[in-house]
Amino acid sequence: MKIEQLSDGIFEVIVDDKKILVTHNLCPGHSVYGERLIVVDGVEYRQWDPNRSKLSAMVLKGFDIPIEYDSHVLYLGAASGTTVSHISDILTDGLIYAVEFSSRTMRDLIMLCEQRPNVIPIFADANKPRSYAHIVEKVDVIFQDVAQPNQAEIAALNSKYFLEDEGHLMLSIKSRSIDAVSNPKKVFKEEVKKLEGAFGIEFEILQRKELDPFHEDHLGVLARLFVDENLKQQNSFKS
Repeated sequence: MKIEQLSDGIFEVIVDDKKILVTHNLCPGHSVYGERLIVVDGVEYRQWDPNRSKLSAMVLKGFDIPIEYDSHVLYLGAASGTTVSHISDILTDGLIYAVEFSSRTMRDLIMLCEQRPNVIPIFADANKPRSYAHIVEKVDVIFQDVAQPNQAEIAALNSKYFLEDEGHLMLSIKSRSIDAVSNPKKVFKEEVKKLEGAFGIEFEILQRKELDPFHEDHLGVLARLFVDENLKQQNSFKS
């Protein structure tokens, strides 16, 4: 088997002439959701299914993944922890704050965290970042995967509270959760426009691609928090 590193902690393994996306298993011998475990040169990896993970699909779509081994990440919409577990694999010296609002899936997430000390589960509504501001510190990356009609607003609110200057936002926009009847491309355009300054915070859109065939009517977005350098310098002089 051949293996190639795509970015920090993310690899591509060739098995029987088929390319498989994997992460280095933080908990050898244990799978999280029944995923395949693959050993290459004595090291165990976990298959990362793009049909079950928006972030995995974004990797395969050619996004530049800003998550590094020592990043601090805020994950909004963690669910039971499928994607969270792979980010956990990547963060060998980092930390992930995993926010989830469903009590049923939160139980699964807490069980995951018992084996993964770099994941902090937070039972909260992503619409209310103030409710967990006493737990979450500034982060390098926010990843958001929530099925809410105000997805851009949630991203902006949390970025105001938690995202470092020039930090990155990775967002999976679900058009049907915003408007079930409008053309998804129209919905995507409107949501991206909101990110460019509709909520008192501005992002520079770095990449945007639809996530089909893995996730229909979903748009992946990579953005960077825009910081006005002139205003930043003025504030530093005042302080």
